[in-house]
Amino acid sequence: MTRIALLSDTHGYFDDRIAHHLRGADEIWHAGDFGSAELILKLTALASVFRGVYGNIDGTDIRCTEPLVQNFTVEGLRVVMTHIGGYPGHYAPTARQLLTQTRPGLFVCGHSHILRVMPDPKLGLLTLNPGAAGRHGFHKVRTLLRFGIDKSKVVDMQAVELGPRTASLDTEGH
Repeated sequence: MTRIALLSDTHGYFDDRIAHHLRGADEIWHAGDFGSAELILKLTALASVFRGVYGNIDGTDIRCTEPLVQNFTVEGLRVVMTHIGGYPGHYAPTARQLLTQTRPGLFVCGHSHILRVMPDPKLGLLTLNPGAAGRHGFHKVRTLLRFGIDKSKVVDMQAVELGPRTASLDTEGH
């Protein structure tokens, strides 16, 4: 089994809560909007395998090292990851085309800042969006996902709440 930690939309923000939940993962995946190349260095130091895609806010420094789309296989499961993807019934046009061409079992995206774990029976895949781990955006709670891949199956899915988005709420303990 391969243990995965999945995050997105950090927008340059990284704290001890994020690091804590990434430790022990065999692979760390980031579904775009890193916000800084330094954040990539922090993530690569925490796992032996790192996979990421650039997002719409990422500059040329990140676009030079991270692709728009990742297409790979883990434990027999084909995975496609891109930043702007949507969700079953509401895919972005480029994502829908990518999914019908590649036929993955797992589709990973970010961008919306909304945590979603949704099966797509029409395309025969599972769609994951880990929400946003950073502080920039409209979301109220920072989130990421942890799960395993074992024999082509996603197992042990865990949604992790990292705490409130805003600094004022963090200091008040809400």
